[in-house]
Amino acid sequence: MPFVSIRLAGAATREQKAGIVADVTSSLVTRLGKNPAAVQIVIEEVSPENYGAGGQLLADRDAPKAGGDAHAEPRR
Repeated sequence: MPFVSIRLAGAATREQKAGIVADVTSSLVTRLGKNPAAVQIVIEEVSPENYGAGGQLLADRDAPKAGGDAHAEPRR
């Protein structure tokens, strides 16, 4: 039984989390032949005040520009 733990800095919408769960489950089914009913996924949202990178808290970094996420993939 696969167990996947995902930690996100900040928050994601319910729809985004549902998509992550669907995508990760599909990958484990396709690549490892796992039964989708057996795949368990936990998503933990970590407050930027409780997450540090590069020697500083994410909450102390410059705010993302216009609704963006500093850690998100660039839009194409």
